[in-house]
Amino acid sequence: MPKLKTKKAAAKRFQGTGTGKIKKMKSNKTHILGKKSPKRKRNLRKSNLVNKANVKSVKQMLPYLD
Repeated sequence: MPKLKTKKAAAKRFQGTGTGKIKKMKSNKTHILGKKSPKRKRNLRKSNLVNKANVKSVKQMLPYLD
């Protein structure tokens, strides 16, 4: 059985937790920051869990995440 290739773009964006969930950083933190409040930008720094509806597709991109 050949090795499975990891999608490198997904590997840079997602990380597994110890309990098997998938962690990601929040979006909307790259540009047009002048109109966003400091509180909103501060909360965008925190990590977030991937939605349950998207977990299956992310795990297909990261075969060795389990």
